[in-house]
Amino acid sequence: MLVTAFIFILLGALIKYGKCYFLIAGYNTMSKEEKEKYNIEAIATLFRNVMFGMALLILMGYLASKWFLNASLQNIFFYIALGIGVPYLLIQSNSKKYKK
Repeated sequence: MLVTAFIFILLGALIKYGKCYFLIAGYNTMSKEEKEKYNIEAIATLFRNVMFGMALLILMGYLASKWFLNASLQNIFFYIALGIGVPYLLIQSNSKKYKK
């Protein structure tokens, strides 16, 4: 689980700070005119925040599982992070809020 949290942190940082926008599904295949319709900096910030939030939940689950000596807590936090993070990311990034 620590590897998964690290991957989320790495992806969030690469998208926001490394400007690796090709990691955002669909953005790479858009024409230049279509890309200009979107505020990619705001979308990158959203991706960073959600990825960091999911990583934080996963890390909290890892620590909780060690603290309470219950390995299933780690999985519960992981699925909560995915169950909340992925739909939120999809809904928010496709909203009109990020169109110019």
